[in-house]
Amino acid sequence: MATTAPSIADSCLAAKRASRTLATLGSEVRDAALEAIAVALEQRTEEILEANAKDLEAARDGDYSAAFLDKLALSERRVDAMIAGVRTIAALSDPVGVVTEGRRLPNGLEVRKVQVPLGVVAVVYEARPNVTIDAAALCLKSGNAVVLRGSSAAARSNAILAEIAIGATRDAGLADGSIGLVAGGREDIAELATQNGLVDLIIPRGGEGLKAALKGVATVPVIYAASGNCHVYVEASAEPESARQIVLNAKLQRPGVCNAAETLLVHADIAPDFLPATLAALADAGVTLHGDDRARAAAPGARMDSASEQDWDTEYLALELAVAVVDGTEQAIEHINAHGSGHSEAIVTRDLAAAQAFQLGVDAACVYVNASTRFTDGQEYGMGAEIGNSTQKLHARGPIGLRELCTYKYLVEGSGQIRPD
Repeated sequence: MATTAPSIADSCLAAKRASRTLATLGSEVRDAALEAIAVALEQRTEEILEANAKDLEAARDGDYSAAFLDKLALSERRVDAMIAGVRTIAALSDPVGVVTEGRRLPNGLEVRKVQVPLGVVAVVYEARPNVTIDAAALCLKSGNAVVLRGSSAAARSNAILAEIAIGATRDAGLADGSIGLVAGGREDIAELATQNGLVDLIIPRGGEGLKAALKGVATVPVIYAASGNCHVYVEASAEPESARQIVLNAKLQRPGVCNAAETLLVHADIAPDFLPATLAALADAGVTLHGDDRARAAAPGARMDSASEQDWDTEYLALELAVAVVDGTEQAIEHINAHGSGHSEAIVTRDLAAAQAFQLGVDAACVYVNASTRFTDGQEYGMGAEIGNSTQKLHARGPIGLRELCTYKYLVEGSGQIRPD
């Protein structure tokens, strides 16, 4: 499975060359390449699962958390989801060439603002081998070449997935270098992040350690697919059973991911009625609870220790949850803006004014009313997949999909105009 280029610089140079061709291809060519990837994944699912089983076996012998192992693991269902994601991406409207603005100036010049590919996108990711395919599909659909750098823990899984994608796109007529896979240690991340003139954007998808490693060295633009310290706020008017189900889903459905809830906030007026049964259900599911004094007083029978200041700022990525009682929506918003990571926040309420105040006041990429934070996902949003979720405000925020992998240029057409003095 010789998918690794001789060096990072060579991989990036090949990607830059391929990007110039990709930017000019019609959508039907790129869509055909994506379908070729989907078919190849179907045909070689058994090989993918065998490679992943070896990665999992090695990881279980290492010092990895349950959340990491969950992200690393592939199954037939997860491979099927990758395949479905590729086909969904192929079926989406082509973002390349879309005119977002157009006008005729008084001097007769025709000005159009048109979406174009970024060029070469490098993606650095931990644990999740599905990102190999998700990132490749999104980049190809948006006319970009992609350089992939996955975790050493997923080396076998990433290698077979990249080999499949590279072979399929080559057979479909795409240029060599359209997809590249590089490997190495943390020192190689610095090399990838300093490929000025070759890499147009780097997207890290991982923990705060990866983010910090890039922040200190990157000289190419970066979109950080950052951590998620997410909250669910149960407002006084919330329907209790609906609120309970949303809380349980946000925490339990998949606790090791960035859109899982890490803190539960409950209005003081309903805390004595709402918290005991809800916290009991969480504890029965294996959740370790950390509560403030008011939460512990409202649910005296709950198995809950005293929350520290650190708990409010912690992304557990595990069966742990911080719990606090607040006096109203304004206080909930203040807590979230002080401690949240800007990822995904939810309010459960039947009060329209409270919902609107929460939507306007919370500073986050995704804000939910009466729904679980677990929906923050490119596939759930109809984007086919995502490379990550950005908590930045420039250039992308929320799920990073096709449009976020484009920039724009101005196309100006005239009939001999010159600018006067």
